[in-house]
Amino acid sequence: MDTSSPAVFVNGEIMKLYMGRRVRTVVQVVRNEGGTVVGQSTDNQQLTVKGGATSVPVTHFMEVIGIADGPQSIRAEICSDFGSNFDTSSYNGLCKLANGQFKNLFL
Repeated sequence: MDTSSPAVFVNGEIMKLYMGRRVRTVVQVVRNEGGTVVGQSTDNQQLTVKGGATSVPVTHFMEVIGIADGPQSIRAEICSDFGSNFDTSSYNGLCKLANGQFKNLFL
């Protein structure tokens, strides 16, 4: 496992704390706009994914790993289609744990 450049688990609210750093999040695709994906985070915030996988269908969930280049914007490095079923509540809870009380357990 390569730990030289870890990606922090974030939701829309937490991402603001990691601008300029590598993050990992999940969004539900709302629309594709020519190389940019607009999605809804697990805590119901609108996020823009630049260079995202425009082949991921609308309403599907997509994991994005990349650089947070704005409070609600990610420059994508890796995108993965997670399909149409995803437990947003559990992922949102994971983000809170990974950035709170149990931060030391995560990279």
